[in-house]
Amino acid sequence: MTGDYTPTREDRFSFGLWTVGWQGVDVFGHAVRPPLDPVETVHKLAELGAYGVSFHDDDLIPFGADEATREKLISRFKTALSETGLVCSMATTNLFQHPIFKDGGFTANDRSVRRFAIRKVLRNLDLAAELGAPTYVLWGGREGAESGAAKDVKAALDRYKEALDILCSYVIERGYNIRFALEPKPNEPRGDILLPTIGHALAFINTLEHPELVGLNPEIGHEEMAGLNFAHGITQALWHGKLFHVDLNGQTGPRFDQDLRFGAGNLRGAFWTVDALENGGYTGPRHFDYKPPRTEDIEGVWVTAAACMRNYLILKEKVAAFRSDPAVIEALEAARLHELAQPTLGEGESLDALRAEEFDPDAAAARGLAYEALDQLALEHLLGVR
Repeated sequence: MTGDYTPTREDRFSFGLWTVGWQGVDVFGHAVRPPLDPVETVHKLAELGAYGVSFHDDDLIPFGADEATREKLISRFKTALSETGLVCSMATTNLFQHPIFKDGGFTANDRSVRRFAIRKVLRNLDLAAELGAPTYVLWGGREGAESGAAKDVKAALDRYKEALDILCSYVIERGYNIRFALEPKPNEPRGDILLPTIGHALAFINTLEHPELVGLNPEIGHEEMAGLNFAHGITQALWHGKLFHVDLNGQTGPRFDQDLRFGAGNLRGAFWTVDALENGGYTGPRHFDYKPPRTEDIEGVWVTAAACMRNYLILKEKVAAFRSDPAVIEALEAARLHELAQPTLGEGESLDALRAEEFDPDAAAARGLAYEALDQLALEHLLGVR
């Protein structure tokens, strides 16, 4: 191990204003930290070695702010980006916090609320384009229901599709270089959320008028809350060409959304996540969507932000060491992984030839697969003994 895990802009680490800016408010307790000025956040993240910053509209501009206040806050933010060299890596719209969205934004039963939600997104899309954000995330945290009779799910999906079609047409008409990324989540805050997993969201994208403009922003905690394998999920998203953005954090099993710093919680899962990102062709930002615990003061917040980046770099080095280890290469050969890349039916090979092939199923069944030896090597790299 080199021992030098200082992040650089080339690592493309980014943070949301709402992450380090979380004041520790939860359903049982009040804020434990004062608000963070977005300008201070930009400067501090730049100092720590981050590459970019993302925001909800309400993170930057308080809900209901007048035009003069809005323009002043945007100007300050743009100046901070210019002074530090940080980029706006992603933008999104808060369609979940204000009480108006208690039944959702795009799928609220109340038509006037749906129209308001689309106007809110359109306005922030203009700002995202102005700031150069290439990705616009849509998290439908309030799109869903607690009562089966309260929501016509088919009609709700019609309205969800309608909203995405409107937004895609808007960015095309305006010539914005922006793609949308849906963020699936299985539960919380709604009782039953629409598009709860990567698979649900991929299927939904195929129904849209402009599916080429819509991909995914999966989050570690969201998939692991459903007991799913995040590395497998993002690999499938990459296979579809739909991993437009990614949210990194930590989670311990299928419980509430913990938003731990990256590397905390499921460390083995974090190892394979880094492997999937670094070796799977992902080129976007490594975005951290986490919450500093309520136990921390402002200084502790920055400790956790630095730790997210440091942990990623440590795991990146361990993944590279694992993949280049001669013992691992030999173990992969013993596990016959190379055969999986070969087509089951060769080019020009007939089904008649396949059916006539001799095969001893008992001999094949008796053969061990050597997976445990391979997995132990991965664990030893993770534990730092290889």
